[in-house]
Amino acid sequence: MSAEMSLTSGQQPTQSFETVAALRKALSQLPQGDARAAEAAATREGMLTKPPGSLGRLEETVAWLARWQGRYPPVMDRPQTCVFAGNHGIAEAGVSAYPPVVTEQMVLNFERGGAAINQLSAELGASMTVVPLDLSRPVRNFLHAPAMTESEFLEAFNAGMHAVRPDASILCPGEMGIGNTTSASALCLALLGGPAVEWCGRGSGVSNDVLKRKAEIISEGVERHREAIDDGLDALRILGGREIAAMAGAILAARLLSIPVMLDGFICSAAALALYCSGVDALAHCMVGHASMEPGHRRLLTHLGHRPLLDLDLRLGEGTGAVLGAILAKAALRCHLGMATFAEAGVDSGAA
Repeated sequence: MSAEMSLTSGQQPTQSFETVAALRKALSQLPQGDARAAEAAATREGMLTKPPGSLGRLEETVAWLARWQGRYPPVMDRPQTCVFAGNHGIAEAGVSAYPPVVTEQMVLNFERGGAAINQLSAELGASMTVVPLDLSRPVRNFLHAPAMTESEFLEAFNAGMHAVRPDASILCPGEMGIGNTTSASALCLALLGGPAVEWCGRGSGVSNDVLKRKAEIISEGVERHREAIDDGLDALRILGGREIAAMAGAILAARLLSIPVMLDGFICSAAALALYCSGVDALAHCMVGHASMEPGHRRLLTHLGHRPLLDLDLRLGEGTGAVLGAILAKAALRCHLGMATFAEAGVDSGAA
């Protein structure tokens, strides 16, 4: 099956936000999912022809799908991959192995179906939405000024919300943006502290000298704006990028639309961190598909309290690890719904 491709979804979420204050209010009163649907999944799981707990995290994945879809049985018939693309002013500091024009070139590659995420989305049976965000106008270099104004931030955040299909059974957000590991590292440093070098990785494959300079730039940028950052949304506006803000918007829209989210790697998780630091249980509807090779990702997941489903040495981004996690979720649901119960199979439950 080939992945359906679109550049805009043409569908609207439950709302948009005109002010950051309204966004903060929404993060303080999020829906909590359907506990009864999760309990129904757990009840059937205990009746299936296997020892209790023998399918490990596949079992909890089905209950998670049921809770956040708000139904039992859950479905995996309309998965959606959303890839957001944005350019960064911080790239002018030489923090990447590639020039910013590569962002635009990769958007064309996504559109033509030539990237890794296209192939994995096809394997999942997911529709794929690509959202380029004002690529000709990078966000500002955060060494000199906040990356986005409030209106620019809200425009990007709402674009992410609008990209989510209300009928999606699971959302896999991803990104493309030269320089965005620098922004992600700066977000983590601003919100979680610690030495900059512990959040800083090679990104697109930079040299040791560039890596050292990258850590210095991150530290300098965060220190410049520290007094203006009170929560995750502040950090995202000041240090992030349009594609990172859009991923955060998509994650929130999914919560409001009763859609579970499978998070991708470091940059996607940094977008999620901004929500986590701005709202109680803002990531309860999320699982993490994989642990990235970016060293800051594992530290970040520890802070978020999320354990990844996979550890495959990936560091591509695009949503690839999220889609692989969703493929596992689809397999888990097939087991759950397709296996016989002890009673149906005529198997003595005491023998398992």
